Amino acid sequence: MRYLLLAALAAASSLCEANTGVAFVHGTGKQTNAAADYWQSPFINNVRGGLVDPNNYVVINCDFEKYMWDNAAAGCLAGQLTTFINNRGITRLIVITHSNGGNVMRWILSNPTWDSRYPNIIAKTVRVNALAPSSAGTPLADAVIAGNVFESALGWLLGYKNDAVRMQQTSWMASYNANWLLGTAGRPALPKTFRSVVGTDVDSAIWDSDSYCGGYFENVGLETTQNWLNSCSDGFLNCSSQSAAGYVWFQDKSRMRGSEPLSHNQSRRACFGLDTVLRSDMRS
Repeated sequence: MRYLLLAALAAASSLCEANTGVAFVHGTGKQTNAAADYWQSPFINNVRGGLVDPNNYVVINCDFEKYMWDNAAAGCLAGQLTTFINNRGITRLIVITHSNGGNVMRWILSNPTWDSRYPNIIAKTVRVNALAPSSAGTPLADAVIAGNVFESALGWLLGYKNDAVRMQQTSWMASYNANWLLGTAGRPALPKTFRSVVGTDVDSAIWDSDSYCGGYFENVGLETTQNWLNSCSDGFLNCSSQSAAGYVWFQDKSRMRGSEPLSHNQSRRACFGLDTVLRSDMRS
């Protein structure tokens, strides 16, 4: 018992002495101001407020319209994470990704010899909290690339026929998962914890105030695309895709206020206490 107590005290002391930082990694799209255009300040500020030093945060701005391994995608992410780690003296890095951002981060974790910056990022990373990750792709990407109605109806969501959308076709992601990426069934585990928050449904009833969190019209669009997905989906991704890599941290309704679901858009917003859950995670 004495040895267990000493070990626990040593672990607590090590955590207190560590310099923890958080990085917010956006999904598909070319971002130049992701803090305002992708995440928004209420989400970011509440999450980083859980850090010992709330200034230890970075919001990534990269071109995630490219393939995940492209220099404008993983190369850009590696560069911005390296600068953040060095400038702030980060010894423990928590990475919060959304959607396709989880694929880009998983590329770095899976391919340490690809880029000389990757090993240090991996060494400093404690865990990845992947919000609605597109780990197994989405049938909507297949539909966009095939040129059907989704291209014109939901171009705002999928970004038309860019390389990132092409990459997220289900058969393409199956190939990447089998050959290049770690963490899915039958593959070696990722070197660091990769856990997903899974969105299971979309609410868009006009009389329900919860439908307006994250943008009412965005939720209406996601409710429409649910018709082409499984019954368990966030309007963009099937639950099976969100759960394909690493392990499931929790499904939305089990932790969100009022047992509300998280649409794909709401999982990057301060909706139903998601930001507070992530804030509490900053010191563990």
